[in-house]
Amino acid sequence: MADRRILSAINVTPFVDVMLVLLVIFMVTAPMMESGIDVNLPRVEAGQVTAPEEPLVVTIDREGKIFINTRQLAPSELGVKLRAIFERRADRVVYLKADEDVPYGTVARVMSEVRRSGVERIAMITETPREKR
Repeated sequence: MADRRILSAINVTPFVDVMLVLLVIFMVTAPMMESGIDVNLPRVEAGQVTAPEEPLVVTIDREGKIFINTRQLAPSELGVKLRAIFERRADRVVYLKADEDVPYGTVARVMSEVRRSGVERIAMITETPREKR
């Protein structure tokens, strides 16, 4: 009698097709998910910071304009807005993102206003330096 065995194999072609379609979709939509204010961040050697809630980012752009996340406001409004925000938040952390061309005095004044509004911690957002070739 002939040796009869059942040969079973999984057809992976549909799986590969689906994965390639998903890859294309992610590649197209990923750049659209980034948003915010365009600033040149200073480059330093440091690790990344992770936050459990959506972070509250205070940004100072090249012209010295101040933003909370993506909403621009006057420097005099910063403390009032932060106090109102932190009435409803458990964590009192602000991430500060300042263009490297902004004078230190401007950054120090913003940090002072942030501290006066009851913030317990201020984290500076920076970029890692590029490799020299």
